[in-house]
Amino acid sequence: MNGANYPKTVFVIRHAEKPGDPATDNPQDGIDLSTRGYERAAALAPFFIATFGKPDAVFATQASKHSNRPVETVTPLAQALGLDIKADIADADYATLATKILSDGKYGGQVLLICWHHGNIPALTQSLGGQPPQDPWPGTVFDRVWQIDYPVSAGSPSGLPVKNIAQQLLFGDESS
Repeated sequence: MNGANYPKTVFVIRHAEKPGDPATDNPQDGIDLSTRGYERAAALAPFFIATFGKPDAVFATQASKHSNRPVETVTPLAQALGLDIKADIADADYATLATKILSDGKYGGQVLLICWHHGNIPALTQSLGGQPPQDPWPGTVFDRVWQIDYPVSAGSPSGLPVKNIAQQLLFGDESS
């Protein structure tokens, strides 16, 4: 497969803040975003459009009995753009999503946004052909955007550089 079949750019973000301890996945914390998480989700929509442009497709982890946070995080952006959220793949099945994106010609040349759980973001990034800037993704970090740009002509993507971009949306976000 040549590079023309690959997306132009894939952005990967973690879901916004959750209640309880951000570094753990305690089911007692609830499945939804915290108040700060909803604030981030709302701020993410205008930030993403102004900074990166309109994505052609938005993906999120499938809702589970433990979390609907990825879908909640990208809902304001998807609504603002009139896009459906593709959320039919479970968190642990990130490789299935990567294969779908890289092998389905309908995503060729497109800009995609993926919102996932932090524990699998580095492996998802590798499955997409990128070299994660951090592994593991820190459990307390919600304010980053990882950007993978695909070359126009290339064989199978592997070891592509990944930009680690600060969102700088809410008080306390990192600046670099």
